[in-house]
Amino acid sequence: MDAILLQILNGLDKGSAYALIALGLTLIFGTLGVVNFAHGALFMIGAFCAVTLSRILTTSRTIIDETQKDFLGNPLKVEVPYVHDWFGQATGDVIIDWAVPLSIFFAIPVMILIGVIMERGLIKHFYNRPHADQILVTFGLAIVLQEIIKFYYGANPIPTPAPDAFKGSFDFGAMLGFDPNTIIYPYWRLVYFAFAAVIIGAVFAFLQFTTFGMVVRAGMADRETVGLLGINIDKRFTIMFGLAAAVAGLAGVMYTPINSPNYHMGMDFLVLSFVVVVVGGMGSLPGAVLAGFLLGILESFASMREVIEIIPGINQVIIYLVAIIILLTRPRGLMGRKGVMED
Repeated sequence: MDAILLQILNGLDKGSAYALIALGLTLIFGTLGVVNFAHGALFMIGAFCAVTLSRILTTSRTIIDETQKDFLGNPLKVEVPYVHDWFGQATGDVIIDWAVPLSIFFAIPVMILIGVIMERGLIKHFYNRPHADQILVTFGLAIVLQEIIKFYYGANPIPTPAPDAFKGSFDFGAMLGFDPNTIIYPYWRLVYFAFAAVIIGAVFAFLQFTTFGMVVRAGMADRETVGLLGINIDKRFTIMFGLAAAVAGLAGVMYTPINSPNYHMGMDFLVLSFVVVVVGGMGSLPGAVLAGFLLGILESFASMREVIEIIPGINQVIIYLVAIIILLTRPRGLMGRKGVMED
């Protein structure tokens, strides 16, 4: 029982990332009808927003501390971050420590701007083109963005730690009556799951209860009719592309303490997230979220040592095998709508 609970917990953080990326993919496909293979790159850029802010906050100047000596007996050179000058040492250290959560406020405007530029500058020209053209162009864009990140940040992963307050693990075993340390789960992974739940809930609430969201949902169902009512649906869809980019970026920001950012992380998540979208049902927001969590947990179970000993390599292909089975039995996915990508 404890092993089952542990694998469910292990699947939640990766499932949360799948769900957030798939949610953005589905928003873009549902509103614009575009299959955006550059969406994984937005996840990567979000992660590097956290890296960038962390580097900005730790930018320092060198001073000579006459009270300390180096190994040669000379006055010691000390690096003092500029935030210490601006806010004092104690507050500056707190700001540096909380660089990842603070990156949320840095990433939101950056990701919305990138999303709007991407949509207005390139993707709008492929609205009525075949999906194969959309995939080719957006995949190429993803490669370009990946190489830009590689050029400026290097090829190696960049560790970006969580705040000290969230280091360590929570003992679920002791709380549930099992032996201590049988079910432990890192605090930051719990934070990531809670963060994903808040973002997903906010997106659904925005679409369900705001006038803007209701117009977008109507446009997703019948774009032409909404346009005949005199509503500028294109402008709203551009904004939704920016919001979808922000969702992917925020998913990347908060994932940095779990997986150190690297230039190919977006591509790693993109393929699996696209499978999640297809399994959940193209154009279905609830389906994307449901499939994200289910496949994340399933992948966690397939990664158990006992399972790999029986079927070596199953953890690498389990999601694709399940996708094949679901699409053979339910061609529209778990919650797909009739007519989506069936022409």
